[in-house]
Amino acid sequence: MSEAAENIPEQHEGKQTDVIHFVDCVDRDEAHKLFQLAKSRLKDISNWHTISGPGSSKFSITDTKGNEDYKLAEKGDHFYINLPAPGSISGGGLEWVRIEEIIDTEDAKAESEYIMMTVRPVANPRTNEGSIAHFFNHGSTNTFIVERYLNHVSAAVHGRNEVPNNTDVNMYDTVRNTIVALSSKLGLSGPQWKKLVLGLLGQ
Repeated sequence: MSEAAENIPEQHEGKQTDVIHFVDCVDRDEAHKLFQLAKSRLKDISNWHTISGPGSSKFSITDTKGNEDYKLAEKGDHFYINLPAPGSISGGGLEWVRIEEIIDTEDAKAESEYIMMTVRPVANPRTNEGSIAHFFNHGSTNTFIVERYLNHVSAAVHGRNEVPNNTDVNMYDTVRNTIVALSSKLGLSGPQWKKLVLGLLGQ
């Protein structure tokens, strides 16, 4: 297991997903350059839909009040996902998450370097409602990792504890979240994350 993977939250309940893509470079220097580029793309959340290509969800980083904020991601930031599907009432049509951890190690001379970012569903920061505004509950996480080992570079998304958010929400969101979460469990979210990891590596 890589050093980055050791920081992925443990799986306890629900579904887990893992999407990963590797690129082999000619040498460490080229791999380091690709790592730096992929790292900058990872932190540029508001452009994820651009690198993911047509048909992807729209992502946008915001401040703590939910106002769009065009900057690179930092721990504590919120961002929303606008799925190509009916949105929730609690989220104002959007899925909301908060970046709860960013670990960044960069050393071109080392055998390995990585950046990882873990996000967790939260309430809609644009309202005063306390209910989680996401189709998965607060216990679920997504961890995004870009990593270089020698001349190999990888990008990955690891979902953990993916349980539908169908408690303490209104009736519409209960049904909607269950349906969207089930669709995700059946693999319908896989294409989005595959597009993203390929886009991070410029594939």
